[in-house]
Amino acid sequence: MGRSMCSHLIKAGYSLTVFTRTASKAQPLVELGAKLADSPIAVASQSDVVFSIVGYPSDVRQVLLEPTTGALHGLRPGGVLVDMTTSEPSLAAEIAAAAAAKHCYSIDAPVSGGDLGAKKGTLAIFTGGDQSIVEKLSPLFALMGKVNYMGSAGKGQFAKLANQITIASAMVGLVEGIIYAYKAGLNVELYLSAISTGAAGSKSLDLYAGRIMKRDFEPGFYVNHFVKDLGICLKECQNMGLALPGLALAQQLYLSLKAHGEGDLGTQALILALERLNNVSLESLGSSSNPGA
Repeated sequence: MGRSMCSHLIKAGYSLTVFTRTASKAQPLVELGAKLADSPIAVASQSDVVFSIVGYPSDVRQVLLEPTTGALHGLRPGGVLVDMTTSEPSLAAEIAAAAAAKHCYSIDAPVSGGDLGAKKGTLAIFTGGDQSIVEKLSPLFALMGKVNYMGSAGKGQFAKLANQITIASAMVGLVEGIIYAYKAGLNVELYLSAISTGAAGSKSLDLYAGRIMKRDFEPGFYVNHFVKDLGICLKECQNMGLALPGLALAQQLYLSLKAHGEGDLGTQALILALERLNNVSLESLGSSSNPGA
């Protein structure tokens, strides 16, 4: 996702310096004109705005706050950190406070829309922090998607977590409907087409139904990262005294994928967990109708 988001900035004429732990992943951006740095602090020393999108809160802390290589320590006064990772609201607030102490700014700006949203520049961007800074960055955000200001530091993360709670139950509903249609003897592709224009239509259906039918489990968003997100959601629910049973069920189903060694698949691989629960397999469907349809 980060590569697609960076490419939009380069094509719009912005000068980019990039860092990634696997240098080969940055090669397409270097070919577009980006400069490759050897650390986050080196990126920040050459930048007015530093965007980060990594896997886990521990990665965010290392990339932005680590004393010897973290981006904050290379940022000039007035510079801005923009963390687009789905992470912990408390960490977003901590980063904002650390940035303010250095006369800099930090915006939490996690995104939703998956790999296709990143490629098309249609991501939903949830921002938290100083609203005037978010407005100043709006030309950059507009190249990636639609920016939504949610409130003070950490509120962008809270909004993204609520988004993940919604998606989790939507994905369970999508794959349960597919399993049910298959067992009922329906042509599953016709069923999915039929519901796409009704009340059951959704972004999850648009993004993932076709991939599920093709057994394409390549990650637009990793199961491992979704398990991480849902774990953060459950932790925040505990802090708030909230009981969200749909979230808890979805997290358990995705954890089962991870237990089967499927954490590096995309979230659409949830169908595998439901297949195992019901001792069925849609693998033979492809573009054909089910037996009995």
